[in-house]
Amino acid sequence: MKDILYKYMSRWTSLNEEEQQAIMDEIHIEHFKKGTVLFKQGDAPTKCYFILKGCVRQYSIDEEGREITSNFYTEEQAIAIFNHHKPDKRSDYTYTCVEDTVMVVGDLETEQDMYNKHPQLETMTRMMIEENLGQVQEEFAAFIAASPEERFKTLQMKRPSLVDRVPQHQLASYLGMTPESLSRIKKRIHQDPR
Repeated sequence: MKDILYKYMSRWTSLNEEEQQAIMDEIHIEHFKKGTVLFKQGDAPTKCYFILKGCVRQYSIDEEGREITSNFYTEEQAIAIFNHHKPDKRSDYTYTCVEDTVMVVGDLETEQDMYNKHPQLETMTRMMIEENLGQVQEEFAAFIAASPEERFKTLQMKRPSLVDRVPQHQLASYLGMTPESLSRIKKRIHQDPR
């Protein structure tokens, strides 16, 4: 698993092997079973996560008690928690492991200490967030303009592994449709794959 991190650090930083090893010695890698809830909607998270292997679902419960899936995080993705601006720092989402998952787990309280010790780590984090934000903005704009079938086709093109890794009702929620609509779309595409 650590080779994934070395590769990732090499992509975003100019840290030498000794500096990378120093960071590796300070991080914690944890294994989580499928179904593990990392934290719930309304909790104030104390940890941050970077996925080495597996899949985590982000969702919220609306006023009617429905689960609304808003994201899936998979390999080499960070679960970014942007709630520091809120007075109570409570999460708007629940994060649950969809599969057995291996992640780097960081403590939000000591995050700044790590950045002070390893300035390139902070630069790497900023660059990751900028790239992620750009992707989210593009995906959101495309999502709003797309039909349900176009959303599914885009998902197949950009994140094909999700189709087989994620339960259909969660995937349908993520795509903004009912499971029945998703089934019809999949059947139609399978019959006429153009």
